[in-house]
This record gives sequence, structure tokens and C-alpha cells, in this order.
Amino acid sequence: MTTIDVRGTAIGYTDTGTPPGRPDAPAVVFGHGILFGGWMFRHQIAALRDRYRCVTIDWRGQGETPATRAGYDMDSLTADAVGLIDALGVGPAHWVGLSIGGFVGQRIAARHGDRLRSLTLLGTSADADPPATAREETMLAWFQVLSGIKPLLGKVKPLMFGPAFLADPASAGVIAEWLRRLQVSSRSGTRKAVLGVVGRAAVADEIDRITVPTLVAVGADDQTMPLVRSERIAALIPGAQLRVIADCGHSSALEQPTVLSGLLAEFLGTVDQATIGA
Repeated sequence: MTTIDVRGTAIGYTDTGTPPGRPDAPAVVFGHGILFGGWMFRHQIAALRDRYRCVTIDWRGQGETPATRAGYDMDSLTADAVGLIDALGVGPAHWVGLSIGGFVGQRIAARHGDRLRSLTLLGTSADADPPATAREETMLAWFQVLSGIKPLLGKVKPLMFGPAFLADPASAGVIAEWLRRLQVSSRSGTRKAVLGVVGRAAVADEIDRITVPTLVAVGADDQTMPLVRSERIAALIPGAQLRVIADCGHSSALEQPTVLSGLLAEFLGTVDQATIGA
């Protein structure tokens, strides 16, 4: 992980570079979900990097991007993402965004469509959080500043992971790694990141402007961003495809890595083939 200056802020990112022998390979930019970092897409990057330049971005106060005084709102994160795409010269890129990454991806596609060649939205929403959800998440965000994340795991883990994943002993290593990475993150940065999510505005009235090919995928057991939210997005974006991933909660990139990698490879390949044939 390294950082790049975007609008005066150090933004953490990774970049595999172009695949050997494929200097014109398109880029795939990955935007992670809340309480994670770009590392959550490592399986998808491993599956795609021989055909694509794979880039991840870490949002402010998460992963390897340092906490900042401000700029956690979705419009600021969108500007960070567009700035990274421009600074690396990887546009138009395929965008793959989970949760926050999906909030940002919708904004990029609706407002800066020339930066993208496709859009993949994973476990996300075009709407603001319901008031009751926003109040609970705000309380949790403040509580973790005082106590850390461990006392909250009983509430947080089922929001991050589905029941099948949590019940599988083989998942213990991934969960432990997630917790270890989260515990070394800035508590203040985590709070601000969560509050940025809680306070986001809806973009449901914008996304009918999206013209790039769009894949919407959601875990069948996602408690944080349930299926109905993805159904709404797919209905609003012209031509969007909807896929439901079985035995999967909110973090599809980690819970069903092979299934998601296959979906991405098929979708991106179809988009690129259509671009070549156009």
C-alpha cells in the first residue's frame, strides 16, 4: 500500500500495474465497504490481474488512508475516487464498489460517467438510511471511540458477515484478520467514516442518468443492505443486471470470493468484448 496526494490529502491505494504483455489492458478500481480496506478484494484481484490493471482505494480513516479532520461525506469521497482515477491515468475504468464503494460508484457514474466503462455495485443502496438505523449506527460509532470494537462485535459481526460464513470454522482466520486490522485503525477515523455513511444523501433521483453497463449483486443474507435495496437500484439504472449470491451476507468479496470473482470476470469480459466490437 502506498499513498498519493489527491486534492491535498494522502489517499492510500494499491496498483498491480498493467499485466505483462497487455499495455492497453483496462483498469478495475475497487472501492471497499465500511470497516474494511481495499484488502477485502484480494481474491478478485488475484483472479483478474492477468487481464486487468487492478487498483484499490482506501477511504479516509480506513485501511491505509490516514484519518483526516473532515471529508468523510460521500461527495468528498467521490471526489477522492475521481481524483485517484485521474492521477493514475486509468480512466475510463471498471468500477467495483461494495457498500460505501457502491455509494461512491453511483455518484461517479451519474456525475462523472466519462471516468467509467462499467459499474459493479455490491451490497449497497441508492437511498439514505432509515432514521432508526441511522440513530443506532450513530450510537455505535460513538461508543467504539470509548470502548473499541470488541464489546460491539455481537452487533457488528452479523452486519458485516452472513450466518453461513459466521458458522463455518474455516472463516475464523478471515474474521480474525478483519478484527486485527480494524483494531489498529484510528477510532476517531472509524467514527467519522461511519457518520459519513449515516449522514449520506439519497441518489435515487440521479442514477437513471447512468449509461455505463451495470451489474448489481447482493448477498441473499445481507442484513445491512438487504435485497430490496439492490432491486431498487437495478430497477432505476437502465439495463442493469441483478444477481443474488446464495449463502452470503454483506461482505461478498470475502464470503463468496470464487462466486464473485466469476461474476466479475464474466461481466467485465462481456463489457470489454462489446467495446471492442463497437
